[in-house]
Amino acid sequence: MSAASTPAESTAVDTADLYDERGEELASISLQFQSLGGRSHFSGQARTIRCFQDNALVKSTLATPGNGNVLVVDGGGSLGTALMGDMIAESAVANGWAGVVINGAIRDREAIARLDLGVKALGSNPRKSAKAGAGEVDVDLVIDGVTIRTGTKIWCDPDGILVER
Repeated sequence: MSAASTPAESTAVDTADLYDERGEELASISLQFQSLGGRSHFSGQARTIRCFQDNALVKSTLATPGNGNVLVVDGGGSLGTALMGDMIAESAVANGWAGVVINGAIRDREAIARLDLGVKALGSNPRKSAKAGAGEVDVDLVIDGVTIRTGTKIWCDPDGILVER
């Protein structure tokens, strides 16, 4: 364990090793998400949100008990606005979320990198999103051809993202 590792990472599972063990039981998302959080390895049961340039559902969901889950947000791949910033990420940490995967952008990436939270996103944009609450929670998502359902196990590390089929 390196000096920069957190206690959660000491028992971390590398996605490459997991794929070698389980193979086709797992789907691999090939889209090149960036690892942006302070926790490089994270896993848990998925919770899902579909929204587009509106982060009200992301904020309200991450303000609830996370129980070690991973929030997966399908923002349609948009980099036009950020779906999570440092204040929402801090709320996720305080509420026990293991991580967040965003098919879209975040902001405040330097502050988020210091938090004990796994974060995968396509990139960053300082522009904040709408707050109207448009979107859907706990729906099946398809990202890069991989279906992610609420309750499905997901693993993330710098190599990528694996999802139980």
